[in-house]
Amino acid sequence: MRTEKIDLKNLDPSELESLIASFGKERYRSIQILRWLYQRGVRSFDEMTNLSKKFRQALEQVSFISALHPLLTEESSDGTKKFLFQLEDGNRIESVLIPDKKRLTLCLSTQVGCAMGCRFCLTGKKGLKRNLATAEIVNQILAVRETLPDKTSITNIVLMGMGEPLANYENTLKAIELMTHPEAFKFSSRRVTLSTVGLLPELEQLAREKARFRLAISLNASDEETRSRLMPINRRHPLKRILEVCRNFPLQPRARITFEYVLLQGENDSLEGAKRLLKMLKGIPSKVNLIPLNEASGIPFEKPSEERVRQFQGILMEGGLTAIVRASKGADISAACGQLQGKAPD
Repeated sequence: MRTEKIDLKNLDPSELESLIASFGKERYRSIQILRWLYQRGVRSFDEMTNLSKKFRQALEQVSFISALHPLLTEESSDGTKKFLFQLEDGNRIESVLIPDKKRLTLCLSTQVGCAMGCRFCLTGKKGLKRNLATAEIVNQILAVRETLPDKTSITNIVLMGMGEPLANYENTLKAIELMTHPEAFKFSSRRVTLSTVGLLPELEQLAREKARFRLAISLNASDEETRSRLMPINRRHPLKRILEVCRNFPLQPRARITFEYVLLQGENDSLEGAKRLLKMLKGIPSKVNLIPLNEASGIPFEKPSEERVRQFQGILMEGGLTAIVRASKGADISAACGQLQGKAPD
């Protein structure tokens, strides 16, 4: 019976260390391999020149180094870039690189499609195909990084692309561990943000494990009825319980939970709703990102007027909340929030 080779990028640092130990090698060899894979971005064992040839050949007998290559890259008029990747099984995912002053943020996908069915988001229209492997998540970073000019670096990672990260809990958390590991990608935990609709068992697990990264909750309503209508998952994981978990979440010093709120004309943009939201978030270290809807064919909503957005923001800020209106980026190439579908343009 043939044994399947291991994708090294599916292993977290401790798993890699165990693999290396099975060869009778010292722990520091796993550190060398982490550096080759994630700091140097090598694609073959032959490039790992500080490992003996015999050891490299032994590794190649049981493992391989995967990679992703952009099938298509599109650039927006605002500088945002969208990368389309085709996976080994033919499925496709997208990543988005967003320039903003001194930051260069990469938005990653964690699933092919999405099962959450939020009515204002195109990604979920075709449902969920499958979870991404850890390697498929981190390979998005490596593939995009290769396209950057010298001395240009990705500064921030957001897991806000295709899919619900917490529905792919194990692979997503392993990928984040590699992102923040000092011998792998070396991102500060403050520069990695996971966005979730609020899956309660997984949120509670994150709290128990005291996960070290930024947390963003996709809220989008200030009452249960509206949220259930816009986000069917609210019927299983109601707003009230999500906020209870957030209220007790073990945050790092000076950290805040980000609450994302997509504004839809006539649905969740009332000034009464803003006042309810202000009351709901009282006592939670938080900030609110207001996102006027990125309109698209197939989405049955419109974005509010700029005046209504300002009024909604004003109520939150007057009540002491930090509320930021997020400018839409990449809309002209369908790369904005809620527009990713993993397909080439017509």
